[in-house]
Amino acid sequence: MSKQYLTLHTIDAAHNSDIFALAPTKTQLLSASGGSAIKIYNTTEADFPLAQELNGAHKLGIHHLVTSKDGKRAASAGFGGEVKIWKADEEWVWEVEGEISDKAKPGDVWAISLSADGNYLASSSINGRIHVWSLNRSEGFPKIREYETKGSFGLCVDLSADGAFTASGHENGSIYIFNNDTGRLAHSLAGLVHPVRSVRFSPASKLLAAAGDARVIALYDVNSGEQVANLTGHGGWILSLDWSDTGEYLLSGSYDSKAKVWRIETRSCVATHSHGDRPLWAAKWLPKATRSEMFALAGGNQAISFYREAAG
Repeated sequence: MSKQYLTLHTIDAAHNSDIFALAPTKTQLLSASGGSAIKIYNTTEADFPLAQELNGAHKLGIHHLVTSKDGKRAASAGFGGEVKIWKADEEWVWEVEGEISDKAKPGDVWAISLSADGNYLASSSINGRIHVWSLNRSEGFPKIREYETKGSFGLCVDLSADGAFTASGHENGSIYIFNNDTGRLAHSLAGLVHPVRSVRFSPASKLLAAAGDARVIALYDVNSGEQVANLTGHGGWILSLDWSDTGEYLLSGSYDSKAKVWRIETRSCVATHSHGDRPLWAAKWLPKATRSEMFALAGGNQAISFYREAAG
């Protein structure tokens, strides 16, 4: 059974270069690109107006940008190796809270993920190590965990919503799940022999979705480490994954310029949308504020498009 999504609005020339990351809150969408600015759009108004622009956030451009589930904290990673932590005030105006540098060089920090409560940050690195930081400002954002892998570039990382696990995907196709309570490796997952560009825990932290150059989305049981499904249909590298609030649907974005919505219960694709003819770097659900589901897409065409479920 298919689902219909309508294009609500497109912001053309949202950035002057490829948009690499989208990060939603309940009322806003943050976006980042190869340029130095983070832009913040208001998602409560029909034309999604620009609400704030954080100019000069990262001089060499931004490759990853994430928000916490409560939407009060954000983190951005720049091509210079630095990570900045941002906070929103009661009026949803953002300002920089601090920086994790740790004498970082380009590649020491690549992908990033914030815990649901915004108190922890996980990062991957070019040497394969996975770091977890406490975002306790009074303590200076200390590093509290360092997970070793087999040394392949960590292209993606995710923290589970319950805080129990950290997952990473690597250039050599390796996928790891670490137990944050014990600080030990829980599972080394097989199944994808090509670079893994996105890993995402389901909202209930029961499943892990992983995808990349194999053009397949693999689903794993987090507790057992067993691979329980393969979702196929994309014609290019899969660059972005995101679960809906309920975990019923998975959204994927690909180098083939297409976004797909997958129904997890039936393991089937229920909607496909094209976003121009350039790579689709970022595909994100917006927090559910009404009966209708909404998501946003962005990538190489420098535009951000918003979609809403046709029913409701």
